[in-house]
Amino acid sequence: MADVSNTRAWRSPRFLPRWSRRVTIGGYALIATTVALDFASGPGITFAPILAALPVLAGVGTRRATVPLAAGVVAGALVVAMAAYDAAVPAIVMATSAAAVVMVTFFSCANVVVVTGQERELARVHTVAEAAQRALLRLVPRRMGPLAVAVRYVAAEAEARIGGDLYEVMPTPYGVRLFLGDVCGKGLASVETAADVLGVFREAARAEPDLAEVARRLDSALVRRPASEEFVTAVLVSIPDTPGPAVVVNCGHPPPLLCHDGQVSTVEPSVDAPPLALLGLVGGGYRAESLAFDRGDLLLLYTDGVSEARDAANRFYPLAQRLAALPHGEPDALLDELLLDVRAYVGSGLTDDAALLAVRRER
Repeated sequence: MADVSNTRAWRSPRFLPRWSRRVTIGGYALIATTVALDFASGPGITFAPILAALPVLAGVGTRRATVPLAAGVVAGALVVAMAAYDAAVPAIVMATSAAAVVMVTFFSCANVVVVTGQERELARVHTVAEAAQRALLRLVPRRMGPLAVAVRYVAAEAEARIGGDLYEVMPTPYGVRLFLGDVCGKGLASVETAADVLGVFREAARAEPDLAEVARRLDSALVRRPASEEFVTAVLVSIPDTPGPAVVVNCGHPPPLLCHDGQVSTVEPSVDAPPLALLGLVGGGYRAESLAFDRGDLLLLYTDGVSEARDAANRFYPLAQRLAALPHGEPDALLDELLLDVRAYVGSGLTDDAALLAVRRER
């Protein structure tokens, strides 16, 4: 999903990693050496049982059953040749070796067929999942109203397509409205929750002039979901099409970061509010707060997959500090640089899904 999602694409392992290829080549070399030793050691010694490993090696990394089958034929022919040469070896030993080659060849071919079928099924599942994500998390244009916009979504798991992070950017009669949230949960339940939240937001954001009321409707919709235990941390932002302050509603989410004149500040809410679906437990309501957002300013929304990324010493990624050191130009370039910096800081893969949404006022 170019410009929107940096989720890692699932790839069928048609080609072995370099170290696996080296091990496999070493296996072939070992078998060739063993065959040579057999013929060099004279007719009284045989290494024929080793040839049963040949179909297994041939089946590694291939998705065609004919490959281990051909290797089995070669191994069988070598066993016959060894039986003719090693006249002093008991016939039962050579017969057992031939039977082992046949059995291992059969199982290697069957394994290739099963693994190939499973990979095709997994590929279909991931294709459906990717289509579902594209429907759920829509492509966001780089320009919307007075804003330059960029979004990145990074799944923690290599094969993942859908996680618990969600976002939306949409024009409304009240300006451009942003939503970024994180479902507390995993799997299909979190996907269903994300779909419900985005559906309500897309309708309420166009209908409600009060952003706090939009948040309240989201909370009510989640509470009404049957047998649901998920809650959602979220931040909602409304930016008018004409010059003027933005409006922010924070629902228990990590506070946005505002870049103004090269300085980065945290947009902390004056009063803490609970995540969506938990408002009824504490009472009160959500509060919309004004935020000065001038031409050239950049606002960054993010999930805790970024702010709580840890390095080898278990220290959190210093997002505000690192953001201040980056050029606050095009949001697209900024998010690319930021993700590279996060990955370098962590040193390995992210342990949680991460979403980033950056907007810069152009006029």
